Order: sequence, then C-alpha cells, then structure tokens
Amino acid sequence: MTALLEVTNLTAGYGDGPAILSGAGVDVQPGKVHCIIGPNGAGKSTLLKAICGMLKIREGEVRFKGEKLNGLRPDQILRKGICFVPQERALFPKMTVLENLRMGGFMLTDDTVVNSRVDEILDRFPILRERATQLAGTMSGGQQQTLAMARTLIIKPDVVMLDEPSLGLAPKIVQEMFDIMRVMADEGITILLVEQNALMGLKHADWGVVLDLGRTLFEGPAQEILTDPRIQELYLGGKKAA
Repeated sequence: MTALLEVTNLTAGYGDGPAILSGAGVDVQPGKVHCIIGPNGAGKSTLLKAICGMLKIREGEVRFKGEKLNGLRPDQILRKGICFVPQERALFPKMTVLENLRMGGFMLTDDTVVNSRVDEILDRFPILRERATQLAGTMSGGQQQTLAMARTLIIKPDVVMLDEPSLGLAPKIVQEMFDIMRVMADEGITILLVEQNALMGLKHADWGVVLDLGRTLFEGPAQEILTDPRIQELYLGGKKAA
C-alpha cells in the first residue's frame, strides 16, 4: 500500500541549535493508528512539529499524497489536510466550547458548512454539547483533550497528529481518548501520535515506530513491537503486553 505521508531522512532542530532529528523517517498508511515511542529527548515531538511546518527541515523530505511539503507554512499544511494537536492542546481558554469548535473551521468559507459540522460534533460528543457555553479553560483536562481532538474534525482532515494526548489524564479518561482515536481511524482519518505511555499507545495502534537519538530505529506492526524482547527491554521497561 502506498504511504499517505512519507517522512524520509529528516534532519531538524530548533533555531540555530543542534539537530534533534538526524535521519528520522516514517511511512504513514491511510486509515491507520500509528504510535511513535522512544525515550525522553528522542525527537518524537520534534518530528511532529517538523511535519506540520512548525520547524524548518534542514535535510530530508516530507511528502503528503506524493507532494513535497518542505518549506510550507503550518497553515498551508493544515489546508492540505494535516492537523496537529500539541501537548498544550492549543485551545482558546477564554472562549466557550462552541466558539472553540467554530474556530476549528476558520479556513472554511461557508458558515452553513461550519454550523453543520459543529452540530455533528456536538451530537457525537454529548459532553461538549452539555458544556457548549462553558469557557474551555475551566473544563477538566480530559474534557479539554476531547474538545481539542473533536475540533480537528471540523475541517475533516486526512491526518491528525497528536502529541502526548494522555498526558496528565486519569486512566479512565486515557482509555476514552484512545477510543476516540479508534473511532476517527474507523472513519478513515489517519492518526499519528506520540505517546510516552508506550504500552498503552502500542496496544491501541496498528503500526509502531521506535525513535531514539533522532533516528528511526524500527517500525512495523504494533503487535510485533510489543512482543519484541529487545524493544521490551529497552523501551517498554521490560514489560510484556498483557
């Protein structure tokens, strides 16, 4: 199967500082959940930021549907169908849930379409309809993460990239986040996530990527990564998948 998103030999870093990524790569297949794991400082979040145009690519290529994305601005990449949800969720805390959802459709020119898609989201996520008039910054962490993920659906992206979606959330809420990801994937949205909880991430993914020292060391079916003794020892704390 031809990759939807291809990242090849990527070198990138922050400003004039040293390269954080040095030869990273990943092939992202359509409609699948891909989980990137690795130790702190491996370059996982940096990889997502380079793909979405937040960081300048020094070497290598990012191609989406065969088109080279190097040098494009984040808004241009978003318009092509790649949406990024950072760790901090990037909500507008002093705006309501409804206003945040509408902001997710800022690039759409037809208000009727925006309104229709917002209604679809509120139907799909009853907690957001219940909290529609609440300021986003006053919601719980899990509710904010739900809003951040749901907001991406307004523009119907091809790829949603999530940076540490489970960070700081209770186990029950974490499971809900992964359930949302699976629903998105079942509807044809491709998921690329960075997850510090490697076991949880891989258990809910179709494809796994191991990143360390800025390089891709291994990628393959998530279940194979979970059962690989070397990866268990180095990156999963020696724990076997249940």
